[in-house]
Amino acid sequence: MNVDGVPYRSIWLNDNRISIDVIDQTRLPHEFQIRNLTTLGDACVAISDMVVRGAPLIGATAAYGFYLAMLQDASDTAMDAAYDSLYAARPTAVNLRWALDRTRTGLESLTPDERAACALATAREIAELDVDINRQIGRHGLRLISDIAARKAPGEAVNILTHCNAGWLATVDWGTATAPIYMAFDSGIPVHVWVDETRPRNQGASLTAWELGHHGVPHSLIADNTGGHLMQHGQVDLCLVGSDRTTRSGDVCNKIGTYLKALAAKDNALPFYVCLPSSTIDWSIRDGLNQVPIEQRDGSEVSQVTGRLPDGRIESVSIVPPGTRVANYAFDVTPARLVTGLITERGIVAASESALARAFPEESTGPAA
Repeated sequence: MNVDGVPYRSIWLNDNRISIDVIDQTRLPHEFQIRNLTTLGDACVAISDMVVRGAPLIGATAAYGFYLAMLQDASDTAMDAAYDSLYAARPTAVNLRWALDRTRTGLESLTPDERAACALATAREIAELDVDINRQIGRHGLRLISDIAARKAPGEAVNILTHCNAGWLATVDWGTATAPIYMAFDSGIPVHVWVDETRPRNQGASLTAWELGHHGVPHSLIADNTGGHLMQHGQVDLCLVGSDRTTRSGDVCNKIGTYLKALAAKDNALPFYVCLPSSTIDWSIRDGLNQVPIEQRDGSEVSQVTGRLPDGRIESVSIVPPGTRVANYAFDVTPARLVTGLITERGIVAASESALARAFPEESTGPAA
């Protein structure tokens, strides 16, 4: 996608071929910086500190991180240690485990001298697959936006509410929830996006608004609690969100606050769609509410905010009384009953085990807990 007219992806192999470049999302929206990753440790820190974030991008970064590890030490012991270190960086996003399993499986039968080249090839395959999958998600979701636009007066915008950042910054390119929006905008369909600020890390305000603005898509930033009011007053036509993990039964784990948007959409008879690549589906579990580990992050993400001062300095400030205890749950689970449909690379699928099994028969045959 575009940054001031220049096409970028969120991650790529450096020209030196022994390091990886990523867009540092902790610096956005105030500074656009590229961070260079040269070691396994760099990749782990980038994932855990949310320099990169979003389930698909976490998976791609893990695969490239595996490559960096194999450049340093490609022994069996180092391979297992790399897997464990990368997996521990952020365990909620299932793409992380999927990418690591895919990479390690391809390396196990090789000699140490062959492993780095294979790891790089696998990382590139995962990145290109992500781009293609998101493109397909965009095409399927575009139909929904086109249908809504056809029922509106000429020139009237389709109002879409999204949550957190499921844009191209959360993937390798296109995004999941934003892919249909970008395709609609690029094809000339009038669209307007309600962008949740998405506390506590403000990924909507700092990332979604940033990328939509640089691509030219009309949007308005809103406080997280505004969405229900907009739905009640007919100012939302469609909700599009992403997913960090979706169970085989269609429960969706996503950024904290997604569940509340789904409840409001249900109460106002509005379509609530989840856009996800099939790599985000965890076929090993059915019960999202009780089986998905919910990451609890540092309380400073809630107790502090970061912004740019009038003199240009970027500072973090406390917004709570000293000594205040903080609980910082990073995700919540939206039950399948609240999801209108899952927009996948194979089409729009009902949020149910039977529908997902029909769409992905090759994945759904294993046992589930």
